[in-house]
Amino acid sequence: MSETSGLLSPLVDGDGAPFWEYAARGELRVQTCASCDEPRFPPRPCCPHCQSFDSEWRKAGGRGRIWSYVVPHPPLLAAYAALAPYNAVVVELLDAPRVRLVGNVVSAPDAPLDSVDPARLRIGAGVKVAFAPPDGAGLRMPRWLLERP
Repeated sequence: MSETSGLLSPLVDGDGAPFWEYAARGELRVQTCASCDEPRFPPRPCCPHCQSFDSEWRKAGGRGRIWSYVVPHPPLLAAYAALAPYNAVVVELLDAPRVRLVGNVVSAPDAPLDSVDPARLRIGAGVKVAFAPPDGAGLRMPRWLLERP
């Protein structure tokens, strides 16, 4: 992770760069093995299922369910204190259940991290992806909107 304006931003490496390039276009794509068809995340050079080095980036439907979440009390980093209480969620993609992405549930793509009352979150709740405006590092973070607001 790198730091921009006190908030953390992902550190983009060669394996994950395509994920962020697609996110910049508002697309959620997942690296998938071209040999055995298994999606994988985080991105890596070799398939953990068949050991193939052939892969492609397939568009994901963008819907998922909350697999787990936490509300940090107090936030571990000072830059997040003003945003508390906020959530950090693990979302399992509906069309790729082995793929779980970490993010935040917000009320709108450009809303602050504390825009959803943590009491509204439930394991299994349906969510859909939305992309935040570019951050200080030029990245568009995938965020999650509750399907039933």
